[in-house]
Amino acid sequence: MASSKDWFHLPPFIATSFSLFFLLLLFFLIVNGRRPQLTSLLFNPTPSKNHTSSASNTYQASGSGSGSGPSKKRGVEGCNLFDGRWVYDESSPSYPAGSCPFVDSGFNCFRNGRRDLNYTKLRWQPKHCTAPRLEGKKMLEMLRGKRMVFVGDSLNRNMWESLLCMLRHSLQDKDRVFEASRKQDFKARSSYSFRFIDYNCSVEFSWSPFLVQPWDSKGKVKETLRLDMIDRASTRYKDADVIIFNSGHWWTHEKTSKGSGDAYRKAMTTWAKWVDEHIDPLRTRVFFRGYAWSHFRPEFIPMKCLKFWNSGGNCDGETVPITDDKHLAKRYLVLISILESVLAEMRTPVLYLNVTRMTDYRKDGHPSVYRVPAGRRSPETIQDCSHWCLPGVPDAWNELLYAMLLQGLR
Repeated sequence: MASSKDWFHLPPFIATSFSLFFLLLLFFLIVNGRRPQLTSLLFNPTPSKNHTSSASNTYQASGSGSGSGPSKKRGVEGCNLFDGRWVYDESSPSYPAGSCPFVDSGFNCFRNGRRDLNYTKLRWQPKHCTAPRLEGKKMLEMLRGKRMVFVGDSLNRNMWESLLCMLRHSLQDKDRVFEASRKQDFKARSSYSFRFIDYNCSVEFSWSPFLVQPWDSKGKVKETLRLDMIDRASTRYKDADVIIFNSGHWWTHEKTSKGSGDAYRKAMTTWAKWVDEHIDPLRTRVFFRGYAWSHFRPEFIPMKCLKFWNSGGNCDGETVPITDDKHLAKRYLVLISILESVLAEMRTPVLYLNVTRMTDYRKDGHPSVYRVPAGRRSPETIQDCSHWCLPGVPDAWNELLYAMLLQGLR
């Protein structure tokens, strides 16, 4: 190798070429800042040999945290984003209540008559760091030329609609986003895509509540499942650049909840094997959003009898979140420990959005009776205590998703 002394004996045209190269590189970096590495680092991550895909390390939720008191706020790297509290923030929400055309009627609590808007003014604050606010244009720049797909049940649709609204609100010309698929009711089995024209990107939803393949049956059982086969919908999203999965609420039904979670474990193992075999971690970032807590009264429903959103129970009249940890659930569903154990065994890095604890505080955030307009409401109206009003709690999930995506830039 040539020494520094040898450098000066190189032919003049070579030395001049090197000088011009470094001057041009410096000019490029000054003009463009960090943008050249924005998408390359975000969507082409190099997996660490010691990656942890479960919540057991950085992203494990905790009710009380550790240490004798709060530490000095710092950046999100190495911070437990899911150990925190809800704080009042006058600058919230990211989009005005009732303003977003992408919100399904059942989630549009303001349009349906809810006027106690404090539930839209709460922001999730991690204990030991400050999570960044979601900057719509910056996130769209990250997604330029990319596909982001939410895969799962109507709770993931809740999150998908929230992100669409947050991104749309950042645009000066709101007509520069359009629906590339036919809109249906949120319970419909289908997939939907919205495109942001100026960024050539799409934010999509694919309905797959079990993640494994369902079989329609003409007998008494409405559905049977192929626990050993991934849902056929996977062909639509396997090549996406960012995928956010979830599955949980549909497994609490009477039929699928039997056997102490055996069926769920088999299904999640099938999903994990499919991800490990078919997802390229150098191209695609994979997230799994954890179980979002429901708040049906009576408060202490046996875990095996946890109600589905339209099966009865109520949560109306709740206008403030839980502030004392002793009122949180004493234990969570066995499904959660199953999910975390499956994630821990995967080869593919999967980032875990562990929202269970943070949603347990928010008994005030559900549509309740405001899932329908006042004119259609009656004392017998079924209350929704599983999904979330928009704007509302899912906005915080997307801010944490944004924070975790930003970590990929470091």
